[in-house]
Amino acid sequence: MKLAVIIAAAGSSSRYREAGGLRSKLDEDLGGRPVLQRTVELFSKLDETDAIIVAGPHDDYDEFVGRHGDKLGLLGVKVCKGGINHRWETVQAALELVPEDATHVAVHDAARPATPVEMIARVLAAAERHDAVIPGIDVPDTLKRVSADSAVEEEVDPLDAILSGAGKPNARVRKVEATVERTNVVLVQTPQVFERALLVRAYAQDDLSSTDDASLIEKLGEPVFVVEGDARNMKITKPGDLELVRRILGVGKSRERAVHKRF
Repeated sequence: MKLAVIIAAAGSSSRYREAGGLRSKLDEDLGGRPVLQRTVELFSKLDETDAIIVAGPHDDYDEFVGRHGDKLGLLGVKVCKGGINHRWETVQAALELVPEDATHVAVHDAARPATPVEMIARVLAAAERHDAVIPGIDVPDTLKRVSADSAVEEEVDPLDAILSGAGKPNARVRKVEATVERTNVVLVQTPQVFERALLVRAYAQDDLSSTDDASLIEKLGEPVFVVEGDARNMKITKPGDLELVRRILGVGKSRERAVHKRF
C-alpha cells in the first residue's frame, strides 16, 4: 500500500467561534503543538504513508500558510487551497496533488487529532481487502427527527426585568417529528480510505453533493465497508470538545500559550 492522505482543513470554525472559541480550532494548543499539526502527525509516522496533502481555507489561504506552512513543510506535507463552500470542493482540490503511483487515498478531518493509532491500523488493514472502508460507531442512543426551525420560549418573570434579562435562561426548542429506527445505524468517522482509482472515478461524477466521500462511492453503486470506529476519535466542533480531546491525549495548554493568552 502506498497511501496518500488528504487532510480536510478548509472549514471556517464558525460553530467553534459561535460557541465561544477565540480563534480557529485548528490553531488551538494541544500540549505545545496546534491541533492541525497533531492531526498530521497521526499519519506522518505511518509506514504506509507516501504523501500528505493539507487542503486549507480558500479565503484565508495565505494567512493559513503563514501560520502552518513551516511546520507542515518539515513534515513533508503539500498544502493547497481548499473549497469555497463545500467539503467535496476541498477534497477534489487535494485529489489533484495525489501522486500517480499512490494505491490508496485516505481522507481525514483536520479537527480529529485524537484518532487512536490502532483504529487507523484497523481501517488500513480492511482497505487491503476492500476498495472503500470507513470507521463507524453503533448508535447507542434513541434518534429523533425534529423540526428544522426552533423557537425561543420566553418565561416572563419580574426578576428578569429587574436583572435586565439575567434571570432564567431562555430555552431554544424544536418539535419532535418522528423517532428514527437506530438498528444497524452507525455514526461515521474518518479516516475514510479508498482505492485511488475508485475515488478518482467517484469525483468524476456530475453530482458531487455529499456529506462525506463514502457517499460518492455509494452513488456509483459500489460497496462501502464499515469497520469499528472509536469514541476517542472525536471531532472538535465546540470549545468543550477541545477540553475532552486534551484529556484523551493527556495534554494541556503549553505554558507559553497560556501566558500569552493571559496578557
